[in-house]
Amino acid sequence: MRLILLALCLLAALPGHAAAPELLSSLDALFDKRVEAASIKELEDTLKKELQAAPEDYELLWRQARLYVWQADGASDSRMKKVLGKQAWDLCDKAVKIAPQRVECRYIGATGIGVYAQAVGVLKTLRDGLEGKFNERLDAAIKINPDFERGSPLLAKGRYHYELPWPKRDLAESAKLFEKVIAKFPENLRAHCYLAETLLADDKAEKAREEILKVKQGSVAYDPAEGLRVQELAKKVEAKIAEELE
Repeated sequence: MRLILLALCLLAALPGHAAAPELLSSLDALFDKRVEAASIKELEDTLKKELQAAPEDYELLWRQARLYVWQADGASDSRMKKVLGKQAWDLCDKAVKIAPQRVECRYIGATGIGVYAQAVGVLKTLRDGLEGKFNERLDAAIKINPDFERGSPLLAKGRYHYELPWPKRDLAESAKLFEKVIAKFPENLRAHCYLAETLLADDKAEKAREEILKVKQGSVAYDPAEGLRVQELAKKVEAKIAEELE
C-alpha cells in the first residue's frame, strides 16, 4: 500500500502533458498566416481546445497571449484593446510562474499592459501604477533576451520613452534604442516606423522622411502580416511628415 501511495505522489508531482512539437509548429505556421481570417479562426479554435486539455502548458499559454496582443494591436475599439491587453497580461503572469526563466511571457506580458494602458489613457495608467508593472516585465525580458522577435523588447522600451508625457518623455533615448534594433535587424519595419515618429517629434522631419521611406519600400518577407500592418501605419506617419515639411 505504501508503495502504491508513493507511486501516486510521484505521478502527481510530474509536470503536466506538454504540447507536442508538431502541434507547436502548426500553431506557429497559423500565426505566420494571420493575415488570413481562416488561419486566425483555426488558431483560436486549436488554442482553446488544447488549453482546455493542458491549461498549465507554458508553450500554449504564451502563444495564446501572443495572439491576444496581435489582435489588441490591430483593434480600433479601445474597449477591445483593453480586454485583449488584460487577457494577455493575465495569461503571461500565470505563465511566468511556470517558467520564470523564459523571455516570451516577460515581453508579451509587458506589451499586454502596454495596449491596456493605451486603451485606458495616460492619467489612469500613471494613477494605477501601470508604468512600474510594464517596466518590471519589460526589463526582465531585456535582461533575458533583448533580441527576442527581432529586438522587440528594446523596441517596446524605445516606444515607452516616446509615449511618456512631458517631462518624462525622452526622445533621444527612444531614438537610440530604435537605432540599436535597426543596426541588428534592419528588416524590422516597425523599428523604422517608430524611429520616424520619434524623429518627427524631435523636429527632425527630413530624417523622419528617410525612415518612413524605408518602411514603404521595405520587404515584408520577414513577417508578412507584421510588415503589411506596419506599412499601413506608416501612411499616417508619412502624412504628418509631409505636413511638417510643407
